[in-house]
Amino acid sequence: MQLWLCPLLAFLLGSIPFGLLIAKLKGIDIRNHGSGNIGATNVFRIVGKKYGLTCLLLDALKGFIPCVIGISLIRYAGMKNPMMVSALLPFSAEFPILDAQVFQVLTGLCCVLGHNYSPWIGFKGGKGIATSAGVLIALMPAAVVILILIFTAVLFATRYVAVASMVAAATLPLLTLWGSWFHGKIQNGTWNKPLFIFSVLIAVLAIWKHRANIGRLRIGTELRFTWGGKRKTEEPRT
Repeated sequence: MQLWLCPLLAFLLGSIPFGLLIAKLKGIDIRNHGSGNIGATNVFRIVGKKYGLTCLLLDALKGFIPCVIGISLIRYAGMKNPMMVSALLPFSAEFPILDAQVFQVLTGLCCVLGHNYSPWIGFKGGKGIATSAGVLIALMPAAVVILILIFTAVLFATRYVAVASMVAAATLPLLTLWGSWFHGKIQNGTWNKPLFIFSVLIAVLAIWKHRANIGRLRIGTELRFTWGGKRKTEEPRT
């Protein structure tokens, strides 16, 4: 039951369109403004800073919480993860290491897929960056610190959230390999192969979801990030 319950729960939680709901509270359909995206960056620009930050936190939590539940309920012998919740362990089950790794990672992937292709809004959604960050905090927290530094450096250098997001996404598979090598897991054959495959998939998915931004970057119409938040001159999309 744990093997299928966790991915299903992850998809359902991931599919909650927090950006759309937050903007609706202010009488705005975020899909008709700015980039048309329901993610935190567009909410930050159109609705305001505090709403964008709230959206960012909620989108990250809907990736983090299902993964924490997944790694607590789906475990293998000798597994050590600081994110495991002791209160859930009596309800957990032990599986072969590869099965456990596959379904822990599948839980994380379902969070991102739920966000990107929400059934509540016609299987459309955001780009999955904040939700992916929440997933990674649960699965590989040390890597998130490095990714945040990379993201922040690129954002300050370019002032394009899309560029910073794509660079961080492209770095993730390399960082996953480096971490496995650094801890000697590649050398002894115990490295988490499903996690590496997951890192490649979400990197490709993140860049693919930014294809409209890439087009705008090429013609020079991509909006630069402004630290003040709400853009008062923003006109609805037609």
